[in-house]
This record gives sequence, structure tokens and C-alpha cells, in this order.
Amino acid sequence: MEYVQERIATLHDLTGQPPDAPTDRAAVVVPMTDREFAGLAPERTLETLEAVEPARVIVPLRAPASRVGAFESWLSGFDLDLTLVWCNAPAVEGLLADYGIDGPTGKGRDVWLGMGLAAREEFVALHDADVKNYDASQVPRLLAPLGGFEFSKGYYARVENGRLYGRLFRLFYEPLVAALGERHSHELLEYLGAFRYALAGEMGFTSTVAREVRPEPVWGLETGLLGETFSIAGFEGTAQVDLGVHEHDHRAVSGATGLATMSEHVADALFRLLEDGGIEPDFDTLPERYREVAGRFVAGYAADAAFNGLAYDREAERAQVDSYAESIHPAGSDRRLPAWADTDLSPEDVASASERALDAL
Repeated sequence: MEYVQERIATLHDLTGQPPDAPTDRAAVVVPMTDREFAGLAPERTLETLEAVEPARVIVPLRAPASRVGAFESWLSGFDLDLTLVWCNAPAVEGLLADYGIDGPTGKGRDVWLGMGLAAREEFVALHDADVKNYDASQVPRLLAPLGGFEFSKGYYARVENGRLYGRLFRLFYEPLVAALGERHSHELLEYLGAFRYALAGEMGFTSTVAREVRPEPVWGLETGLLGETFSIAGFEGTAQVDLGVHEHDHRAVSGATGLATMSEHVADALFRLLEDGGIEPDFDTLPERYREVAGRFVAGYAADAAFNGLAYDREAERAQVDSYAESIHPAGSDRRLPAWADTDLSPEDVASASERALDAL
């Protein structure tokens, strides 16, 4: 346990006591896909939210029509003011196409749809549904700083089954941002590097910030949101909060939904942010510089694992570094979604389209 303050205000769990927080003035966004249906972790999350009693819970759902009816029935069994948004419903997708918002679909777009509705409350909390040890302190911890800050970001340790996880952050994002910082002096890079777990999906926003961010539509969501909050809130308006130890689902490195594919999206979002900030990386040398910095991180994590009696496979971690290095190239086209404050599309219209699609089932 420590209480060191850093460049971003860091709020530690020193007593185990959840802070006072405006949960009754907040909406909680919990994105889900078909795989979350009646799962143990999502069930625990929703049951815990019943005790937290937020003003609203928004569940943006991406699932096939054949599964949505069962999903709606399952969600209705919780004692929550809960709104289900069927994100890939034909009526919703048709509405988005009418407004020219018909690009890639994924977690980022689902979260964006949920945040539009959530921002009708004063505060918004966002978190995933796959935390196996979720508890009632999480939402209050994300919301409590918003009395003095505009944005809060959760951080936690990923230690499970006797080993370290959080691989995409530890082995890709963290050393890549550090390698960039060695060549480029810029506040944006300092901000991106100041978070203890930058890829955590747990965040809190004032409704104003929730309406002003432009999320990436897929897996670069968390990285892209940090660039947005840097522009809107900056160091002074940002806090990070201790959420303890989290046990999450784990992905393979390879495959269409694996960590290597996710690294492509994270890198794309990161390099787009650098473009916005006028930072021009040398892509001819950056992959090798990233590997060098990542090697130092691997040595550090190996020592930390040994210190704590955890298993650690250096060769497997180095192989991941080599795989992630393939993602280091200039950003593709800008696919960010518009800020809700800047679009004529109404969150209420999205909700109505979703309701029509649910009724049609």
C-alpha cells in the first residue's frame, strides 16, 4: 500500500471504505454482447448494482435477433431502472445510416450509444460486465472524484491464477508510449503515460464530458477516450482511482478477437491522437525502439513476478512483444464517432428505434 501522488491526481484505497458519491444522480453504462447472457460475472454485476441504486443503468447490447428476447427477459428480472439499447437492431442501424454514422461496429459504438442516453443524468460511470470479483464500491469510487474533477479513470492489478495478466497494457501500450516519450516532449504523451492502467474500461464522466467525447467505434475505445479527455479536462480535471484487484476474462494472443488484433486498434487510436497533437513518430525506427523499451519492461515484470512468487514466462512475453510490434505503423482513416454535443441525432431517437425493434420481436 502506498499513497504517492503523481502527475494525475491519484486516489488510493487506504481504508477499504467506499467514499460518498452521487450515485442517485448518475447513470451506469454496462456494455454487453451475446456472450454475457446470464453469465456469472454479469449476473454478479447487475445484482451488485441493485444495492448501489444508481439513477439509471444503460445496457448497450450487441447480439443476434434470436438471442435478444431472452436477453431482455433476463435483464427485466433485476430491480433496476434499466434501459436496454439493442445496438445492432435494424431500426437502430438504419437510423444511424440516415445520419451518416454507418461505419465500423464494435464496443466503442455500443458505448457511445449508451453514453448518449446516460448523459441525461448529471454523472456517468462506465464499466465492463466481465469482472468476476465486482463489488459495490466500484461505482462510488468512479463517481466520487467528479465533484472536483471532470473525468476519473479506474486502475487495478490484474493478478490471477498465480500470474500477471493485463498483457496488452503491460507489453504494448505502456512500453510504446514510453518509447515515444523518449523522442517527443509533449504534454499529450505525458498524459497518456501517466495512467496506471490506461486500457481499463472503468471510467467516470460529468455529463458535459460524456456529451463531448468522440469515441473510437471498436477496440481502440479506451485509448481514444484518453485523447479526448486530455483535450477537454487535461491534467487538472482528471483523477485516477484505485479499484483493487480485478479478475477478468482472458483472451488468446492470436485470432480475430485476440490481443494481437486488439493491438492494431489500440495503435491506430494512439497514432491518430499523435496526429491531432502534431507529433510525427519515425515509423522506420519506432518498432525496434519499442522492442528495446519493452525488453526492459519484461525484465522488470519478471523481477516483480519472482518477488511475489508468481509464474512468469519471459519467452512468451517477448514473443508477444514481437507480435505487437507488427501493429506499429501510421494510423488509418479517422473513424471516430461524433460527439453527442455536435450531432443532430438525438439519443431519444436511438432509444425509440431500439424500443420499436424490441417490440417487433
